[in-house]
Order: sequence, then structure tokens, then C-alpha cells
Amino acid sequence: MTTLNIRIDEKLKKQAAKTFASLGMDTSSAVKMFLTQTVIEKGLPFTPTQDPAKIRAKWDREVVQALKISKSYKTGTEALADL
Repeated sequence: MTTLNIRIDEKLKKQAAKTFASLGMDTSSAVKMFLTQTVIEKGLPFTPTQDPAKIRAKWDREVVQALKISKSYKTGTEALADL
């Protein structure tokens, strides 16, 4: 096991810690998750962009794909029965 030391803005650190806590994890676990996914993906586990059109286009593609493979149910009972 090793230690990773990084310099980060205090405000950003606090905001990130709050976000991670809302997801049920601490900052150390989140960083480990990021590094693990980086190794698995052999690159960043996300595409850095500030272009809203690219973000929206990716989202739209994912929604279309999800709709293709999803099922519809008329009642909650029907959905639970399928589990």
C-alpha cells in the first residue's frame, strides 16, 4: 500500500468530499475508484469536455440505446413479477 499526496484547492476538496459523502463514500475511496477505472479503461474513464452539444449528443445516444433494451410494464405488480 502507498500514499498519494496531491495539492488541491480547499474549496474544491470540500465540495468533492460532500458529493462523495452523498454517494456513500469518502474521498480516498472515490480516488481509488477513479484510478481503478483509469487502469481498466487504459485512459480516463470519462471524456473531458465543456461542449454542451457533445454532452447532450452522448446522453441522447445512451437514452436511445436504453429504450431499445428496456421493457414496459402496465402495473407495479407486473414489474415486480418480472424480477
